[in-house]
Amino acid sequence: MPDRIYNFSPGPATLPYSVLEEAAVDIVNFKNKGIGLIELSHRSKEFMAVADKTEALIRELLEVPNNYKVLFLQGGASSQFYTIPMNLLGGGKKATYLNTGTWAKKAIKEAKLFGDIDVPFSSEEASFNRVPRHDEYTVNQESEYLYFVSNNTIYGTQFHEMPTADTMLISDMSSDIMSRPLDVSKFGIIYAGAQKNMGPAGVTIVIIRDDLLDRAPENTPTMLRYKTHADKGSMFNTPPCFSIYCVGRVMQWLKDLGGLKVMEKMNLEKATLLYNAIDATDFYRGHAEKESRSLMNISFNLPTPELEKQFIAEAEQIGLNGLKGHRSIGGCRASIYNAFPKEGVEKLVHFMEKFAKDNG
Repeated sequence: MPDRIYNFSPGPATLPYSVLEEAAVDIVNFKNKGIGLIELSHRSKEFMAVADKTEALIRELLEVPNNYKVLFLQGGASSQFYTIPMNLLGGGKKATYLNTGTWAKKAIKEAKLFGDIDVPFSSEEASFNRVPRHDEYTVNQESEYLYFVSNNTIYGTQFHEMPTADTMLISDMSSDIMSRPLDVSKFGIIYAGAQKNMGPAGVTIVIIRDDLLDRAPENTPTMLRYKTHADKGSMFNTPPCFSIYCVGRVMQWLKDLGGLKVMEKMNLEKATLLYNAIDATDFYRGHAEKESRSLMNISFNLPTPELEKQFIAEAEQIGLNGLKGHRSIGGCRASIYNAFPKEGVEKLVHFMEKFAKDNG
């Protein structure tokens, strides 16, 4: 593998190098068919086989029950902020949302356009530094669903145990899907933008229970009905073919590694290395409370903004890129998704130790 930087960006994120190599060949000449991958008709037998294989791998890795559809949609994960309530809250029905970060807050804003939204928990006053315990919120009994974001990229928080409720769960898992085992049967809808753990930007994966497909009000636009895409196998319009292909190759890579239990163990090892470095000295301060710490995105601060700027600049000089924190909280952020190598975390930890010694 040629020299490459370590990409700590929150997304688009690092992809397995073997997937990049395979895609580079297939873009020019797909499986020696004499045509490039991105030239294939989405209705050709070659691409239909790609889409079917990608779906099959997602179902296998997540153990998706048979009464769920797997959809390949466009518009980014943000388009689901309004598509979900548009399909499920017709007539001003109720739903409960947990406000644990920027993306949850945006989803709440969109949901209020379609229904009566209850928000029994918010950590906004504490700069979203934690997710709630089960006993910190009550789900409105009339709610159609409980909505939450499983991992918060900006603030570095994550639900280590999924919320529980008598109603169905709906979750934005854009930044931690495929990072650990998951009981899909507890959810009505799971969705995720691909560009963190699954592939490049351009496709949003939606896993939806069959009985929810007919819930959309009659005035819901055709393209915004889940049933439209479920009935046509995600081929109602031209799908993001290249992104779907890449997701399939990443899923195969993940399967070859040993699946989600192995991936969870690898992610825990990487995150533990970095959190130990943060906790080893007062020079670094993690943003998230320890019980809510994310295994995907690790946000931290240094003693001053000036030192943070220097830290980021010096890190870039040695190939540690994308460490600048989100503008809303500043500081630094290391995103270490599935394909991010342990060696990159080790190099960052060594740099942090030296930087603290030289500047502390």
